[in-house]
Amino acid sequence: MQEQNVNSNTNPAANQNSDTKISPEADQNSDTNFNPEAAPKQGNSTSKNASPEGMEENANEKTMGGLAYLIFFLPLIACPQSQYARFHANQALVLVIVAVAGNIILGLIPVVGWIIMPIFSICIVALEIYGLINGFTGKMKKLPVIGSITILK
Repeated sequence: MQEQNVNSNTNPAANQNSDTKISPEADQNSDTNFNPEAAPKQGNSTSKNASPEGMEENANEKTMGGLAYLIFFLPLIACPQSQYARFHANQALVLVIVAVAGNIILGLIPVVGWIIMPIFSICIVALEIYGLINGFTGKMKKLPVIGSITILK
């Protein structure tokens, strides 16, 4: 224990973590530091994805994919040619149909249906959150159990 105290008091610069090292060039030349806004401009300028329009379109599709789970027809109006937005609109439409049909059926069944309905509603909300996360993060994962149903093509 005494050795650790002696080492830390004698040379504090020697005890720096290797992850926190700062090179002298980075301090002098601030243009070489990582800038998140400049990151898309690096790389191949001939790529379509490197253009601001392509990146904006991709972000728009992700937004529409996520918003589909709140208003399922919105991506069909805003991005009618986007397969990504159409996929999430389909998943959201199926989820809405299952939620409405399930609540009607469980509401008609006395006692047992009324007991099962809150559990069913929690499952629907969990599927909606799962879809929102996938839509906003750019993933085309099908929803569990009902994801294989396709209404919109």
